Amino acid sequence: MATITLAVTGSISAYKAADLISQLRKYGHQVHVLMTEAAQAFITPLTLQVLSQNRVHLDTMEEPDPSKVNHIQLAKDSDLFLVAPASANTLAKLANGIADNIVTATALALPVTTPKLLAPAMNTNMYLNPASQNNLARLQELGYQMVEPRASLLACGDYGIGALAEIPTILEAVKEVLDLA
Repeated sequence: MATITLAVTGSISAYKAADLISQLRKYGHQVHVLMTEAAQAFITPLTLQVLSQNRVHLDTMEEPDPSKVNHIQLAKDSDLFLVAPASANTLAKLANGIADNIVTATALALPVTTPKLLAPAMNTNMYLNPASQNNLARLQELGYQMVEPRASLLACGDYGIGALAEIPTILEAVKEVLDLA
């Protein structure tokens, strides 16, 4: 099966990464997890490490194997780069080539042929903001595919688009992307 690099970013829906990892592993995929600092405020790296059965990568400057540059190797080994949840902040960084954390540095190091999939999750106003919409359009130009967020009651109490797609929807998108790769 595939080696999936799952980037978890700062969204309340980061806790859903636990279920996503479990489901991906049930399908036989190898899952390597990257987390932004903000994601760690919502779910612990240890939880995702236990579920993925792999070390969770938190810091671009941490180099566990002196013979390899960690974020470069992670990028080379990825059959699919999946960002779920993808926060507005991370979308902006990815759209503009900013590589200031393990997620964005690994993304920038991906071979152009590596499939990339985003599952945005944020407040409705953040999602609909023209800056976010421009970033999403730019990312599609750069070859990222999207799993659209859904309309729902959000953690902030607002109702609208911005909730992370359901896990089965993300899994179906992963299957489709990998079948095309």
